[in-house]
Amino acid sequence: MDAALTLSGIGKSFAGTPVLAGIDLEVAQGEIFALLGANGAGKTTMISILTTLLPPDAGTARVAGFDVTSDPDRVRSRIALTGQAAAVDGILTGTENLVMMGRLSGLSPREARARAAQLLERFALTDAADRRTATYSGGMRRRLDLALSFVVAPHVLFLDEPTTGLDTRSRRELWSAIRALARSGTTVFLTTQYLEEADILADRVAVLDAGRIVALGTAAELKAHVGTDTVEVRGADGALVGSIPTDGTVAGVRSALDELGDLEGMVLVRRPTLDDVFLAFTGATAPQTQEEAA
Repeated sequence: MDAALTLSGIGKSFAGTPVLAGIDLEVAQGEIFALLGANGAGKTTMISILTTLLPPDAGTARVAGFDVTSDPDRVRSRIALTGQAAAVDGILTGTENLVMMGRLSGLSPREARARAAQLLERFALTDAADRRTATYSGGMRRRLDLALSFVVAPHVLFLDEPTTGLDTRSRRELWSAIRALARSGTTVFLTTQYLEEADILADRVAVLDAGRIVALGTAAELKAHVGTDTVEVRGADGALVGSIPTDGTVAGVRSALDELGDLEGMVLVRRPTLDDVFLAFTGATAPQTQEEAA
């Protein structure tokens, strides 16, 4: 399958401080790809380069077959970007926002209204079509923002931390919409600091640390790389009392329990998570979880 994104030796510095240090990466067409990293890791900088908002200092990048430096207009005509804040006009209704974007994209008035109706239905906003978007919930504004990106369906959709600040229900609704877009053939490049989001959504995950990709693969592959299951004993308050790595077999669990001795509490067998992946590859604690952010 042809690559939707190809990066070779991409570098970027600000005030002499490297933010990206020689990034090599390929993302396949129709893939949901998650770039995971803590705040300040360089995720937004990479998005900005791939969407032609920033020039790279070194290396080359091609998006939908075109170079971001020598063919920026062709790149822009094939992509859509949804940033960290919903870019909707609160004075206008949902329909009016979409029709306006359709007209700006070259659709006729009739085509723009037809496309608006399709997208309102696709993103479960039909009941709110004639309401001013200032009255929308955060999740509704996020879905409308995503719909605006699809007035003219892009080859590649860039999502820069799209669920920041959303509640659990709104977050899961947006995940469902993103999956549907990928099934229709659009490549989704997602940056996030949320481990759960990357684990649930992405076909592949990359961990960005100190300007370099330090881990790349499916969530399952990365977890397998980190190690085996762990037997944990937790007290009544949930605090960790003791833990021993194990191979996950019955014999391995019994051996771990024997080694832990007469510790009192609840015994759990925990499989590796992306938290463990992040710690193993970066040497740092994982970015905040969705629950901490809510």
